[in-house]
Amino acid sequence: MKKIYLPLTKEIIAGLKAGEELCLSGVFYTARDQAHKRLVEAIKKHKRLPLDLKNEVIYYCGPTPNQKNKIIGSCGPTTASRMDRFTPDLLKAGVRGMIGKGKRSDKVVAAIKKYRCVYFLAPAGLGALLSTKVKSKESIAYPELGPEAIYKLKVRDFPVIVGIDAKGRDIYR
Repeated sequence: MKKIYLPLTKEIIAGLKAGEELCLSGVFYTARDQAHKRLVEAIKKHKRLPLDLKNEVIYYCGPTPNQKNKIIGSCGPTTASRMDRFTPDLLKAGVRGMIGKGKRSDKVVAAIKKYRCVYFLAPAGLGALLSTKVKSKESIAYPELGPEAIYKLKVRDFPVIVGIDAKGRDIYR
């Protein structure tokens, strides 16, 4: 499997192809429905965001509480289509990659092509295994949302598949 070191660059994204298996290392951020809603509301109101989205990757994940001596609990992917209504605004704001599971809408595929981004698929049903790839976790924003808060995760060799590449090639189509 090809190793990719985050943050993503235009060159890295341009070299990715739908269906390619990768291991990501570096930092990405978790965010689900409620965090997405708050980020997009702030963008539309021209308010300061709790993190700089430029070139970042968002993992659609709501991690479970960690057990003793563990960095994070189970952290499997959430169904990505739930974030589709927010995705074009976040890509326009600088997000370059997303990690989730499942298909994306035509509108999101068009935005991925327009902004030259990438959608990764994480293996579903393997949240406990994926948690072993997380080397640190830090709460960044919206702690009152519990598992839907935004967390900064540092990962090593986090397995993904390129679901939709920057040219709009989609493994589901």
